[in-house]
Amino acid sequence: MRACRVSISHFRAIKAATVLLPKHAVLIGDNNTGKTTILEALDLALGPDRLNRFPPIDEHDFYQGQYLATCGSAEDQDGDAKDVEEDHFEQDAAEAADDADPAPEEAPRIEIEVAIADLSEDQKARFGDYVEFWDSVADQFYAEPNPEGVDPDHITEALRVTFHGWYDPDEDDFQGKTYFTRSITEGGSPVEFRKKDKQVCGFLYLRSLRTGSRALSLERGSLLDIILRLKEVRPQMWEDTIGKLSDFTVAADPALGISGVLESINTALKKYVPKEWGIEPHLKVSNLTREHLRKVITAFIATGEGEHAAPFYRQGTGTINMLVLAMLSQIAADKQNVIFAMEEPETAIPPYAQKRIVHEIQSLASQAIFTSHSPYVLEEFALDETVVLGRNASGELSRKLIALPDSLKLKVYRQDFRARFCEGLLSRRVLIAEGETETTAFPVVCRRLAELNPAEYKSLEALGMCTLNAGSDSKIAGMAKLFRNLGKRTFALCDKQDTAGQALIEAEVELLLMHDEKAIEKLVLDGTTEAALQRFAGTLEWPPHIIQKYPVPVAQARDALAEYFGWAKGNWGLADFFAQCSEAEIPEWLRQACKQLMQACDPAPAQEEVAPARDEAQPEAANDGAD
Repeated sequence: MRACRVSISHFRAIKAATVLLPKHAVLIGDNNTGKTTILEALDLALGPDRLNRFPPIDEHDFYQGQYLATCGSAEDQDGDAKDVEEDHFEQDAAEAADDADPAPEEAPRIEIEVAIADLSEDQKARFGDYVEFWDSVADQFYAEPNPEGVDPDHITEALRVTFHGWYDPDEDDFQGKTYFTRSITEGGSPVEFRKKDKQVCGFLYLRSLRTGSRALSLERGSLLDIILRLKEVRPQMWEDTIGKLSDFTVAADPALGISGVLESINTALKKYVPKEWGIEPHLKVSNLTREHLRKVITAFIATGEGEHAAPFYRQGTGTINMLVLAMLSQIAADKQNVIFAMEEPETAIPPYAQKRIVHEIQSLASQAIFTSHSPYVLEEFALDETVVLGRNASGELSRKLIALPDSLKLKVYRQDFRARFCEGLLSRRVLIAEGETETTAFPVVCRRLAELNPAEYKSLEALGMCTLNAGSDSKIAGMAKLFRNLGKRTFALCDKQDTAGQALIEAEVELLLMHDEKAIEKLVLDGTTEAALQRFAGTLEWPPHIIQKYPVPVAQARDALAEYFGWAKGNWGLADFFAQCSEAEIPEWLRQACKQLMQACDPAPAQEEVAPARDEAQPEAANDGAD
């Protein structure tokens, strides 16, 4: 079983989206793109416990907070009037309606449709009346099977369910229910997809912030509660526990002083009220109800080498996360057919453990869906399992497929993933630099200028831009195309190119920063000051072969550093030089390049031109074109 497609409308930051999901997936994208929103949408449609919360949604779950009906535009109202005229009223009534006040539009609804494929035999039997046929190649449903009676392997039985969320003005509150989609599309009364149905589907959403804090408690929906329900264990402990606690009075020893204070309160109480109203206040350890005990009972774990035990949530974050993993394995072992959705498994976990969590959950679950910002997690997924998400200004979210250019082989992509590709996949803007020197040095230039003159410059980090090493100038265009096709804003930085090479790069990037030298080291040496070179030369531990050639490197700073920068190419030599420069000592071309990037990513607001006061006798035409 797996969720193969999710369609979302008017939910949180997503106005519209349809995303296809592989068997195992990692959702990646810039912050606030909509990764968590997809998991929350799946939970609303499939989660057995989500709708127990009342109300299940609130104002902030609606796109742009819009949940009330509004009046339509004039065009919409004209169209509505024509429909009304055609379907419901006589001609004279329709003409009267033209002059009436505009009718309100239907109130916005949250709609989430989830398609579930690879159904088990038990699921097919339970949901038989609502099962449809899914073409995994065309990614669409058929109303009926092949009339010849034999379907291709890629056409399988599947189920669609739809969540509707809306504001009910009569109740002045929000409502939400999940239905079998087929019961909606075929007319008649929608049939609810109830909690028991959802339990058969087995969707489990593990939120990063609260999973560990509730894992070993008995709160409803905690991991321990889920395990007990899966094993059909009904703890017959509540009455016994409440009985024992009710017999225990806290601080009853008079030596503690508390009981004496309570007795004086009781004496004063008797002066004002009859005993039937309540007397003899004393302290207990709980409210003595099942629900309260569920919230306060928690597991203790021994820590360190001794026997002292502390609540499990007081353990280290990494220990808690590994505890969660152990409990997940119990859930999967008992259910065998479960969809795990998990946020950021890398939190407080070392790299080797991140990889282990991914492998374990993939092996335990029929489908595993992660969100992550960790290169170690992303490395464990194939290209077709990496779901790169992007959302435009209109609130439309879509998936971008990773299509490697011909110049980039899959083996190279996998080998250099962490160093050259991962950060770009997680960023919104990407600067492709031709080599390691540019990759390390240019971000230092922008950062240094931002420190020295924040009114004029910004660091690449502040612009939300990562810098990636293409490996050579001939690979810039292919690498830029990869990220441009994923919806990233792409930029490039390189030495002087011939006309053909320049055209190839410019076709794939928004802005090309190309200087006129054949090497950036020459640009720096010719564009900085002698004082900056000598000051930097005095801070270095010179390698023996350069000392042998230039015995007094400070006095021969320009020539000595020319050789040093070549020797330290790719090893932060040029970056270290920029880190100690003043603004004037950084070459003019680099300063302008920083400003060009800043203007492209964070353009200054256009200054409104103020027209001079017009003399009353001045003709109107004098102001034409002032804007």
